[in-house]
Amino acid sequence: MGGFDFDLFVIGGGSGGVRAARMAAQRGVRVALAEAQGLDGLGGTCVNVGCIPKKLYSYAAHYAEAFEEARGYGWQIGAAALDWAELKRRRAAEIARLNGVYDRLLRSSGVTVLSGWARLRDAHTIELATLNADGTPGHQTWRAERILIATGGTPHVPHFHGREHVITSNEVFDLDPFPQRLVVVGGGYIACEFASIFNGLGAQVTQLYRGEQILRGFDDEVRHFLAGEMRKKGVDLRLQTGVVAVHREADGLHAVLEDGNRLVADAILYATGRVPNVQGLGLEALGVAQGAQGAIVVDEHYRTNVPSVYALGDVTARVQLTPVALAEAMALVDHLYGPAPGAAPRSAHYDLIPTAVFTAPNVGTVGLTEAQARERYGRLRIYRSEFRALRHTLSGSEERTLVKLVVDDASDRVVGLHLVGPDAGEIVQGFAVALRCGATKAQFDATLGIHPTIAEELVTLREPVSRG
Repeated sequence: MGGFDFDLFVIGGGSGGVRAARMAAQRGVRVALAEAQGLDGLGGTCVNVGCIPKKLYSYAAHYAEAFEEARGYGWQIGAAALDWAELKRRRAAEIARLNGVYDRLLRSSGVTVLSGWARLRDAHTIELATLNADGTPGHQTWRAERILIATGGTPHVPHFHGREHVITSNEVFDLDPFPQRLVVVGGGYIACEFASIFNGLGAQVTQLYRGEQILRGFDDEVRHFLAGEMRKKGVDLRLQTGVVAVHREADGLHAVLEDGNRLVADAILYATGRVPNVQGLGLEALGVAQGAQGAIVVDEHYRTNVPSVYALGDVTARVQLTPVALAEAMALVDHLYGPAPGAAPRSAHYDLIPTAVFTAPNVGTVGLTEAQARERYGRLRIYRSEFRALRHTLSGSEERTLVKLVVDDASDRVVGLHLVGPDAGEIVQGFAVALRCGATKAQFDATLGIHPTIAEELVTLREPVSRG
């Protein structure tokens, strides 16, 4: 195109931006991708300070429990100790490897990879703040037919006295030294996951949440069940409790609570939500419409009110999950440049999104909560089972598992499936396919279970615990 350096300029090297850039380049489109953190930031939140390192630490946290449970199976194991520095080193090496993989995938697809902070100067012009070889600041200017903003989100910490003393999920992976006393503030999945992780790694963890129960938006029964299991494992979970100030004293950080009591900790992690990462992009001057907390407003094809500017992923604050950003990227590229030869155009679906919470135990869920289903359907059948998994008959653990199905009585369709237990995410992924295909409870009943497994419970539930 005349006057343009690129057909598509992607701002942000996270999951959505990388997928869009790669797929567009494979269609023969001239694509550039700018990432503020350079190679070290490729992969975005998920790879660098989110899904991947969090899951690695979750694996690490499980080993202390596994060592203890092994005694019930006849294994004689000596004292185990965590080498926190080694865990951090190995995690960092794996993340660096993944950064390199993303870089090679982009370049091999024909994407021009740029390092620097991007700012929109007009509907087709991007100014990139860079560093010269001698360390002095520089800048580059590029013009593109279309611009895609995929800058993701960033942790939000509310304003309060002592805010400068707390950390977020961005910093928690590299704490030094290991926090023997950790306070986690928040009740969402990030807060619950890190409370479980550091509890498993050996820290004394106190989790504070101002709401009436953790995991707002999840099925109520799942929320209460998980809270009980986390407490059994040693997390000091305190609900309807907030922090008004944080002070640094000689013996550590003092969190002053709303009731006047104090908690002393080595570190205080705030996991109180994330906001779109839009600062410094020049959106206001260009007139790009934004919603709550700066979220970029887009239509069904991810186009903003400025026709040449698009946005997807967490920066739009629709559904803040990596697989959603990937699906949106593929849908956008198919819409703009056509699908791959022989393939049908793709679209992102925002219903029946499976998700997992990597707490101890895990949570896996797909479809509607019981409360949501009661609002949408006339009559429901609820199937539920709670039990001690077979492995724990010898392990000595008191951990219990919950499985739950929500069924629309009129159509017999399973509209919600919820599981709290080991490998819940792995189990629910397969059932998500069934729900996407419209599976009925009769079809669940006709499916043979694999015995003995936790997953078989989901196809052997016969009597509803409630109707109506």
